[in-house]
Amino acid sequence: MRNKLFYISFLFFFASVTISFGQSRRQLEKKRKKLNKEIEKVNTLLFKTSKEKSNALDDLKDINQKITVRERLIETIELETKEISKEIKENEKKLDKYNLELTNLKADYADMVFKSYKSKSQQSKTMFLLSSKSFYQAYKRIKYMEQYKDYRKKQGEEIVAKTKLIEKFNDSLFQKKKAKELLIIEEEKQKNHIEGDKKDQEQIVSKIKKQETKYKNQLQQKIKEEKIVANKLDKVIREAIAKANKAKKGKAKKNELLLNAEEKSLKANFEQNKGKLPWPVNGLVTRKFGVQPHPTFKGININSTGLHIRGKKGDNAKSVFNGKVLAIQLLSKGRKAVLVQHGSYITAYNNLKDIYVNKGDGIKTGDTLGKIFTDKVTGKTDLVFVLFKNTERLDPSDWIEDK
Repeated sequence: MRNKLFYISFLFFFASVTISFGQSRRQLEKKRKKLNKEIEKVNTLLFKTSKEKSNALDDLKDINQKITVRERLIETIELETKEISKEIKENEKKLDKYNLELTNLKADYADMVFKSYKSKSQQSKTMFLLSSKSFYQAYKRIKYMEQYKDYRKKQGEEIVAKTKLIEKFNDSLFQKKKAKELLIIEEEKQKNHIEGDKKDQEQIVSKIKKQETKYKNQLQQKIKEEKIVANKLDKVIREAIAKANKAKKGKAKKNELLLNAEEKSLKANFEQNKGKLPWPVNGLVTRKFGVQPHPTFKGININSTGLHIRGKKGDNAKSVFNGKVLAIQLLSKGRKAVLVQHGSYITAYNNLKDIYVNKGDGIKTGDTLGKIFTDKVTGKTDLVFVLFKNTERLDPSDWIEDK
């Protein structure tokens, strides 16, 4: 019983240490793997696309993103390394304690075996029994000898069990130390990569400074064009809402979709899937939602109406949820947008070259909507994914799944 209790308590400790440290380390390990995948995407989608000529501002944005991801990876590796160090230290302390207990246990056992040897002859056992003053005393002495034999056996089993568990602890320590060594190697590797990236960054910044006026003008022109597209899309949505409401009975609030029972159900399902929607294209976010200061030019802000997601040449945009095509809009330079209604929510897929759906079509999750435009000059294949609740823009990153 004592041996069993020891074994259970040891396993409980071993499990509790693993859980208390492991939960945090598992999260860090998951984050590290995710960041490694992101770096792979950065290298593939930002630095391996064929382009006729490069733009220094775009190149700087790409290298900045690469450095940022690597810095986040290094930070995660450092945190994970610290967690492993804590585990190793705690395990070593506990291992010392169990090794001391095992040493004492072996010493007690050796002493007991030695004493048993001195009085182990059959004659001494017989004399011990025959010297009993009564039958009851003889019976008690027989029981004592049996208990003594059982105790020796249990002590031997306890020594074996504790030895095996210590071996298991040693194996665990070896694995943890090996994992720590590999993380240190990976961290050094990432630091070397960052040194190279920062040299490239310095060269690009130097190039931009030499022609600052030219690049500022290019940036402001691009911001102006994006604003025109955003305003055009807002107008399309307002008109589409007004037209959809006109075809239904009932009174709707201004710029809010009037929903029937089926659309209300769809709206509720869409909301229940917040944070779990699939990506409209398997790619890399190159620009987040919202107003952001430009990383190079102070005083210039970029207002991102949605997520800019970089894909590969030939990629298609796919619907993130069931719905129907609310509108198809021609944007500037022959590019197009598809708007899909999901109850009160509308997803917009901008910067498409070819469209595969028609207005009013029923759409299922994952349905292909159109081919994303690839710029021949820059080699970029960028989908601009915008999310609305009626006419209010929302941050799509809150709604799509975290890969």
